[in-house]
Amino acid sequence: MTEPLKPLTIVIGCDTFPPDINGAARFAERLAAGLADRGHEIHIIAPSVNNRYGTYREVHNGVPMIVHRLKSYRLPQHKTLRFVWPFTLQKRTNTLLSAIAPDVVHIQSHLVVGRYLSKSAMSQGVRLIATNHTMPENLIRYSIFIPGFAEKLAMRWAWADAAKILKRASVITTPTRKAADILEGNTDIRGVLAISCGIDAKEFADAAKVSNAHPRALFVGRLDYEKHIHVLIEAFAALPKSLDAQLELVGDGGERASLERWADELKVKDRVTFMGHVDEAELRRAYERATVFVMPSIAELQSIATMEAMASGRPVIGANAAALPHLIHDGENGYLFEPEDVATLTLRLTEVFQAKPAELNRLANNSLHLIKSHDIGRTLDIFENIYRGLASGADATDDNLADYTSPIRATEASLEQIRSAAKAFREAAEGFRDGVLERLSDVRGEVVERFEEIGFEVSSRGSKARKRVEKTIDKALERFRRHDR
Repeated sequence: MTEPLKPLTIVIGCDTFPPDINGAARFAERLAAGLADRGHEIHIIAPSVNNRYGTYREVHNGVPMIVHRLKSYRLPQHKTLRFVWPFTLQKRTNTLLSAIAPDVVHIQSHLVVGRYLSKSAMSQGVRLIATNHTMPENLIRYSIFIPGFAEKLAMRWAWADAAKILKRASVITTPTRKAADILEGNTDIRGVLAISCGIDAKEFADAAKVSNAHPRALFVGRLDYEKHIHVLIEAFAALPKSLDAQLELVGDGGERASLERWADELKVKDRVTFMGHVDEAELRRAYERATVFVMPSIAELQSIATMEAMASGRPVIGANAAALPHLIHDGENGYLFEPEDVATLTLRLTEVFQAKPAELNRLANNSLHLIKSHDIGRTLDIFENIYRGLASGADATDDNLADYTSPIRATEASLEQIRSAAKAFREAAEGFRDGVLERLSDVRGEVVERFEEIGFEVSSRGSKARKRVEKTIDKALERFRRHDR
């Protein structure tokens, strides 16, 4: 009889983690929650989100986990991103890894936290895995001013720096094959595995059927330059006034003020709603209100928000750039447009808003069909194998199979299977909120009921799975306390 594999102690290092709203943060959160729910001991090492830092027990995606918050500072050029001071970080990551004694460290970027944590892992002989979510083009805009003539040189340096850190890992992954090709094409790294970030489609698939009775376009994500939301607002402003359409923007970022001014200048401010950050329940409602989801970004290595919209049964429109064509199959579950082509985006929005019910449902059902290949369970299976050293070079999620790009022939039975468990999930998940339950650093045993500044609050979930996870956490925290005394 085969002995069951023992649970692992896993450290996930992040330069951005919830309550941050971006693809890398949300992937790390779902990965950590999924692994914790499978009985593994999870430690997150991430920047603080205000002046509170130390070790906390936090609840993410309804699952408790240990989060070691590093002292950080807000980037002056950016509204939400924070920066960990690097000069004392190596000592801190060395201490944390020594106390945690993990089986594996998984960094989510080559930036500050990933850079020093990877060095600590190497010095302590801990297996290191790296996932690349970043594009240097996005980073340079928020670092220092670089004149146009020096941009190409800066990009080459940035890719070389990324390669230097990522090559420390025994396995390197990206969310899509296109993202892997971009990484390999700009560095001397080879053998990158393409593993979808994955989502739990049941979380969104019970949305009401799509309708264009009240036309509404939706964008979810950071309001930053590379997302090219100004293009979406301009295309929206060019729509026929007879459509009486609405545009909803969920998220926040450094470009919000300028985007609000742009909407005002184009005389559509009364029909563009800036929602800011929203909780998970409101996010699901936003997808449900939408007729179509639009992602005009030119730098998506996957786009979790687009996947969530697809799982909600919505047509999707996106820029024909980076990895978006992997999700958006032109003419099947939505449409592609060339980056910054306002006229074509306006045309595509008009087509969706004026589509007959049968055509609208075809696009929506094809989105549901395609999202099946991005199941979070398959993503978790692959990463578990990678952590144990059992993965092969062929490991990839089902969106890499040849038939993923074949013409879609979805059946109603296959679509109904996706929707089937959604109602129960929604009822169980409705009350979840991310929360900090206990602080364990300078003041031992201090219970923090709510952090108003970052929107955390205590949540509870009375399931066997949660009790199992909490028991695992309690043991880990006791070990951490003993080491920290």
